[in-house]
Amino acid sequence: MSLDGVRVVVTGAGRDTGRVLATAFAELGAHVFVAARQATAAERTVDLIRRRGHGGAEAFDCDLASPDSVRAFAAALAERTDRLDVLVNNGARYLHGEDLGDVGDDDIVDAIAGAATGTVLLTKHLLPLLRASARPDIVNLISSCGEVGHRRSGAHPAFYAAKHAQAGFAEILSHRVRAEGIRVISLFPPDFVQDGPRESSGELTARAVVDCVLFAVGQPRDCFIREFRFEQVAAVGQD
Repeated sequence: MSLDGVRVVVTGAGRDTGRVLATAFAELGAHVFVAARQATAAERTVDLIRRRGHGGAEAFDCDLASPDSVRAFAAALAERTDRLDVLVNNGARYLHGEDLGDVGDDDIVDAIAGAATGTVLLTKHLLPLLRASARPDIVNLISSCGEVGHRRSGAHPAFYAAKHAQAGFAEILSHRVRAEGIRVISLFPPDFVQDGPRESSGELTARAVVDCVLFAVGQPRDCFIREFRFEQVAAVGQD
């Protein structure tokens, strides 16, 4: 598959899954606008893409928990491009903890603001650029924590709350922009590992999640894949 000339935004692309997403799009020829909370982290991803010699990349700082930062990033993009083909809402802060008291108030506010409010605001401010594309896709890396009835992650309840907010936003957005030809694609992976053997008995890997994203955006425009749901490796004592 070739994505030559496709213009892509990936948030949370300074490390881990976001970095894998950004480099994978670039390897297929896309020009990637790499966003991360810290500009230095985004620049490291851009350097990696440039060393590999595929596609193109530019680095931006964007703190999804800060509305001012989100607006500044969207404005900077509007100065750099007249369209956006793919927006990947990947950025989110993971919080671990079984009890509400396991993390501080500021951490809870930051996690929900970044994943929930940040996703809504960034999508809002980038919609004009997406509407200017002939092949607009909005991809949301949610989590199985956003599924109704899911209780198998060790994530903090605030992370569950943030991901349910993302899921609700994706659901209504898909319904409302479908007539414009904008595809809203959401993924609900369970807790997964960055690296590992890609075997049926193993845990889901970041590369497997990225491959699902690439598959979805590579489909012809009459194919609207709304969601990816994943089976989770069962752990002893879990139901």
